[in-house]
Amino acid sequence: MGTLLLLITTFSNAAAQAPGGQALRVMSFNIRYANPDDGENIWDRRKDFLAETIKAFGPDLLGTQETEGHQRDDLVARLDGYEVLAAGRNDGRESGEMMALFYRKDRFEKLAGGHFWLSETPDVPGSKGWDTSLPRMTTWIKLKDRADPESKPIAFFNTHFDHRGKLARIESARLLRKKIDELGADCRVVVTGDFNSREGSEPYQVLFRAEPASSRRIIDTYRASHPESKPEEEGTTSGFRADSRSTSRIDWIGVSTDWTIKEAAIVRAQKEGRTPSDHHAITAILQPAP
Repeated sequence: MGTLLLLITTFSNAAAQAPGGQALRVMSFNIRYANPDDGENIWDRRKDFLAETIKAFGPDLLGTQETEGHQRDDLVARLDGYEVLAAGRNDGRESGEMMALFYRKDRFEKLAGGHFWLSETPDVPGSKGWDTSLPRMTTWIKLKDRADPESKPIAFFNTHFDHRGKLARIESARLLRKKIDELGADCRVVVTGDFNSREGSEPYQVLFRAEPASSRRIIDTYRASHPESKPEEEGTTSGFRADSRSTSRIDWIGVSTDWTIKEAAIVRAQKEGRTPSDHHAITAILQPAP
């Protein structure tokens, strides 16, 4: 409980320091699919802790990865005030993991939304591409922010790249960039996900240092907020162990240049040395750029 109280204090202070009253709180969280072989870390033993971790930050926008249908429902039951957009990666309906998007229904009005698969046929549900091991996908939504009704809409993308296919990760980043330009035109962009790629890798370069130059620039919120790289402290996978820090930073929140990044963090929630997932949540607090 002490860890969660510390998180609440930290996040509340950051929000109070954000000028203008229009802060946007974003969280990305690979919640780990409900693997029955996870022993003491099975879903039923950690779902309340995971929901508490989310509520401690209080995101306006939340992107989750590895979310099975019943896990989505468990979170909906525990997180008041959110609408959710999600589809299973296997069929575009309920089968398979989801890249679920949660958004505050009192703050946002949905203008559009949908899904595309990370393949050569992105409109075909369940399609696989390149050297991917599994169907991979992105869920996206276009939102009007009632807290800032005169501003451009927000285009929010949530994704999970393949863990085995090197070419698939590179091509997925290229496809995501293309879709950001298409679906996020005239919008402020937010991207969340588990990219299964290290900082500086080719997928990272494609997403954050895009070519051609005409493409919109997307900024790595964590590196912008923490310019000095400390790889030994920035790992975002935990293996359910609170003391795990030296793994790679493979979970990212990216934003377009029309946001000001007030804060970005890796949330190391823990109880008795255990974490709510095998990934740490990551967060960003944003303001519309002047």
